[in-house]
Amino acid sequence: MKNPLPRLVRCAAVLVCAALALTATAAHSQDWAKAILNKSPRHQEWVKIHYGGRTVNAFVVYPEVSHKAPVVLLIHEIFGLTDWARSMADDIAAMGYIVIAPDLLSGLGPNGGDTSAFPDMQSAVKAVSGLDPVTVTADLDATADFALKFPAANGKLAVVGFCWGGGQSFHFATQRKDLSAALVFYGPPPAESLAGITAPVYGFYGGNDARITATVPATKDAMAAVGKKYAATVYDGAGHGFMRAGEDPANTNPANATARAEGLKRLGTLLNGM
Repeated sequence: MKNPLPRLVRCAAVLVCAALALTATAAHSQDWAKAILNKSPRHQEWVKIHYGGRTVNAFVVYPEVSHKAPVVLLIHEIFGLTDWARSMADDIAAMGYIVIAPDLLSGLGPNGGDTSAFPDMQSAVKAVSGLDPVTVTADLDATADFALKFPAANGKLAVVGFCWGGGQSFHFATQRKDLSAALVFYGPPPAESLAGITAPVYGFYGGNDARITATVPATKDAMAAVGKKYAATVYDGAGHGFMRAGEDPANTNPANATARAEGLKRLGTLLNGM
């Protein structure tokens, strides 16, 4: 069954991420995120994932646990694999999960670099916006397969994404059959048929993010029509990107901080229930 959600709405939802990003250079300075990450007691490392003729750089954080743990595949925002995205990976690892976050701009930056090679936020946004969807899915599949082979992994896999990555996490759920959960933070629904989804999908949305949140009712209907689990929570007053904005010292909207705290708690509960 084809997804009945209007393609125009989905395209507009993706474009708004880019539009917001183009005006956000000053607001998204992330030295604060780097400082948080540097204080983490958890083991962090970079790995290179080779498949076909491509190499993907990925950031891995291990939890401090005595048992094997599920893998969480984290998909970054439209800004690329930033310091905040890596600090978010650490936050999830603190809950007891092995988190792997691929840089989907690997090899595509200046001089063959990744996100860190781009001279400014706008150029990274443009590059992410132009990524080939087939390559993105292949990168995610290769990253998930790589992490599931870690000796400390227990075989379970979840995906979580933010903004552009939120849309990609929903799309990934239509492609990947061994997912235990897909967690979508303020991302649009996929254009592909929803009938192939096997994992429950959980949405997190800002009440003041109508371009994305307005897709939720139709998504609920579309998922119900094909018998798939979809549960969405809308956080009143929160804007787009509240998981990042909610801990940014420059944030001026208290609802973002509240939504981040509540979203983080819900995320932990859902992952624990896989």
